[in-house]
Amino acid sequence: MFSSVAHLARANPFSAPHLQLVHDGPSGPRGPPGPPRRSRHLAAAAVEEYSCEFGSMKYYALCGFGGVLSCGLTHTAVVPLDLVKCRMQVDPQKYKGIFNGFSITLKEDGVRGLAKGWAPTFIGYSMQGLCKFGFYEVFKALYSNMLGEENTYLWRTSLYLAASASAEFFADIALAPMEAAKVRIQTQPGYANTLREAVPKMYKEEGLNAFYKGVAPLWMRQIPYTMMKFACFERTVEALYKFVVPKPRSECTKAEQLVVTFVAGYIAGVFCAIVSHPADSVVSVLNKEKGSTASQVLQRLGFRGVWKGLFARIIMIGTLTALQWFIYDSVKVYFRLPRPPPPEMPASLKKKLGLAE
Repeated sequence: MFSSVAHLARANPFSAPHLQLVHDGPSGPRGPPGPPRRSRHLAAAAVEEYSCEFGSMKYYALCGFGGVLSCGLTHTAVVPLDLVKCRMQVDPQKYKGIFNGFSITLKEDGVRGLAKGWAPTFIGYSMQGLCKFGFYEVFKALYSNMLGEENTYLWRTSLYLAASASAEFFADIALAPMEAAKVRIQTQPGYANTLREAVPKMYKEEGLNAFYKGVAPLWMRQIPYTMMKFACFERTVEALYKFVVPKPRSECTKAEQLVVTFVAGYIAGVFCAIVSHPADSVVSVLNKEKGSTASQVLQRLGFRGVWKGLFARIIMIGTLTALQWFIYDSVKVYFRLPRPPPPEMPASLKKKLGLAE
């Protein structure tokens, strides 16, 4: 699949940013005629600028590695906040608020107690990040090639939504076992203190179902979250360069571009938290209890119950999303990967709409 998508991406001029720097030639469709010698010089410079070709196996592998770092490191860093948030969701009578939750946890478990669940968090979200970011690039190139250059521009928001939803479907299958173990460790006092204790105990009690019964609720939580995360980020970046940043992206330094990435990531993160929070509450309760179904948990929690812990989640997810995009984009900069500029209307579409000069 990767090799076929790599071929499709290389054939798609919209998806390959380095191709946009060069006109096709004196009679090419991408712009006015230019001197062939200068075009060859620009083409050579563009090839030298990047460490690999857009859509190549190396490109997707490094994107996946960027996803591992961006998701694994950030989720592990906020384990204390995640622990308190989960406890507020499954036991709101005891943990009445974020500060109260931290106070009770410190009193009962000490400082080390705030790190409970760090191992399944790191492993699970690293696997999720690999699939989320890696497959997003794959599906975006695949769907873009299916649509063609003009429709890719016109339907770009739908493209972002479809590609991110497809990627998250697989990412959640990779995340589910570790997410189930994490919630057990964090929300059931005395059940297990480490991943090595939790996994065999869960398998003995419920078999494989213990690790995958939360997949459907994870899809309910993560797919809308990821669709918002990628689509909102992509369109926010586009809007920031168009209306806020006083110069084109091509004239911005790498540091300035990464600041834009961080701001757009935080804005996207706030919306992500709101969209996905009800399903997150269901997942937390479901993984704590034996024999319950998602519909039973949802009915029992009610409308008010599913919004418990939202403030903590907004802080956590806003910061997480901003840092994830910052790390992911930094990995692309470090490895000199092609980084597509904000999309522009193709010349052929401008001509059709009468916008061409």
